[in-house]
Order: sequence, then structure tokens, then C-alpha cells
Amino acid sequence: MDNDVILLAKELIKKKSVTPDDDGAIELLSDYLKQLGFTCNILDFKQSGYPDTRNLYACYGDSGMNLAFAGHTDVVPAGDGWQYGPFDAVIHNDTLYGRGAVDMKGAIASFIIAVKEFLESNPKFNNKISFIITGDEEDVAINGTIKILEWLKQRHEKIDHCLVGEPTNPNSVGEMIKIGRRGSINFTITSIGKQGHVAYPENAINPVSRLTKLLDFLSNHTFDKGNKFFDPTNLEITTIDVGNKTTNVIPYQATAQLNIRFNNEHDSKALIKFIKEACSEYLYKYSLEHRVSGEAFFNRDTYFTDLVSTSIENIIKKAPIQSTSGGTSDARFIKDICPVVEFGLVNKTAHRVDENIDVDELIQLKNIYKEIISNYFKS
Repeated sequence: MDNDVILLAKELIKKKSVTPDDDGAIELLSDYLKQLGFTCNILDFKQSGYPDTRNLYACYGDSGMNLAFAGHTDVVPAGDGWQYGPFDAVIHNDTLYGRGAVDMKGAIASFIIAVKEFLESNPKFNNKISFIITGDEEDVAINGTIKILEWLKQRHEKIDHCLVGEPTNPNSVGEMIKIGRRGSINFTITSIGKQGHVAYPENAINPVSRLTKLLDFLSNHTFDKGNKFFDPTNLEITTIDVGNKTTNVIPYQATAQLNIRFNNEHDSKALIKFIKEACSEYLYKYSLEHRVSGEAFFNRDTYFTDLVSTSIENIIKKAPIQSTSGGTSDARFIKDICPVVEFGLVNKTAHRVDENIDVDELIQLKNIYKEIISNYFKS
């Protein structure tokens, strides 16, 4: 049945589901899962000011433990310079090319075929397997997973454990799982001064010089030294904008944007307070905007982490590294309802031109997922 994984992955890649567009990707999965006996709910969520999003919750069985797989069908824009069409799903030299091959349509196909093979081998299966699939992971994540979870809560639908199929491996499938993630906050700081002539600085207040002193302090600040599970908290300045087109005017304002990726020694409230206090100390006047993408979290459920690790080791004969590296994912929402582990394909080409995955690694991921499912319902 290895061809099933390849065929389904190719069908998904051919859907031009550039976030927030769906292009039929959710319907494709719903139709496929219905054939396997799943009850499928296509969920269209809307919120003023954000793109409408199509999502899917599919469940097999009506009692017992519920193992969920979470993923997203939306992809980032293709960009230019592909050697094959980004949505043509071309296989060349046993490598599958296409936007979403790695992140993360390949993982969705692998899990679905793993479930298919598992159910065929276990006709008396009496627990639950479910899929939480969104079309809003690569965008603002407002009308996606977080609203599916609210929908599940309203219906008293319980998820016991969840495996998120994000690409977690640096070099080869089975190398790494993610057992937590750093938190992320974006800040926009506008330093407000008093406009004036550069020849008469005593009559002006320069917002640029004050902002640069603030940024120097922030970029050199040590938030922590990290811990056993997390790297140190890191702040990066991403842009500084003044918009001053003249050389003889001290401008009225200057704006900077920055991002903080923080570990579990902090929460967003404490970091927002820290930035506010620093702004008050260094700036004449200011405005501050912030958006929290997610809090840092760490999965302390060793049962599920160990089960996933052991299953991987059974297939590749080597235990995976347990990591919290990388950016944010929808695991940041799911961790509020159940223990969650992330494990998928190799992330080297994610979001890049010529995104691709070896066909053998796609098949290997399917085999590992099947091992995880078998071990989960054995225990």
C-alpha cells in the first residue's frame, strides 16, 4: 500500500491551497476519510477582519480513547524559480516536489494511510481516531485550530492525546520530535519626539537617538540562560523605520519592530511589562503594540512522549532527540486540551522553492505513524 501514500500526497499537493484559500483540499480529505468510515465535519469559520477558513474534524469510532492527528492543508505562497510546477506534484529521482510536500501535506497523507492500514488489520477496533485539520496555520491562525477546539469543547468531544505532523527532523525522518515550543511575541514600538531643525537640537527631541538607545539595551539584555529543555530567550530587531526624506529635520517619530522567542521561564505578560518599563525609561513619548502568537509550553506527559519515541526507535532502530526548537505551531493551542507531541518529515526545504521529500521517507513516516497507532491502542 506504499503507493497509496504517494498518490494521496500528490493529490493534496495539486490543490493550490495557498493560505487562506482551500481549493478543495479539505473536501478531498473529507471524501477520502468517509470511505474509511470516518464521520466528517467540514467547519467554515468566519471573523470580521480575517480571512474565512475551511477546516475539518473527522472521527472514527464513538467511544474509548481518542488519538488525534493535527495538521494543516494551507501552504505558503510558492514563489518563483521552481524547476517543476509548485502544484504539479512531480516525482523525479524518487523525490516528490511540490509546495506542501514537507509542510505538511506529506505528513497528512502518511497518517491517513497509516490509519487505513491499521483499521484493515484491526477490524474489531473499538476506540477512536480523529483528525483536526485546518486551512489557517500559515496565516493568522484565528479561524483555524483554535476554533475547532472550541467547537469540540461545545460538543464535549474529548481528545486524549494528539500528534501534530509538523516537519520536525533536521536531516532524516525519526531524528527528532518536538515536546514543547518557545513562546513568541511581536512588538511595534513607536518613539515620539519633537520635530525641529537639526541646527537647533535644543528646540527638538530626537526620537531616533532615543529609540536606538532603547534597542541597544534590549538587544544586549540577557533574559535567561536557558534550561534543560529550552534554549535561552532571544530578542531580534526586525525593522527600524523613520521615513525622513530630508537631512536637516529631526523627525517627529521613529518606529521599530521586534520579536521575542521565549522559553518556559517567562510568560507573555511578564515580557510585555518588561518592554513597557524599558520604553518608559528610554523614550520621551511612545506607543506600543504587541501580538502574542503563543506561550511557551513543555509536554510533561512522559507516557505519550515515551510511546512516540519508542515507536520511532522500533522502526529506525534509534531513539529520536526530544527538542523544543523551532517556531510556533498549532500545538500551542492543542496543549491546552491534551498532551501533544510533534513529529513529521524533514524540514530542510519547508517554505523554500523546490520544496521536496524523498519518497522513501514519506513511506517511512507512514510506517512510524502506524507503529505509534498500534502501540497506543495496545497499551
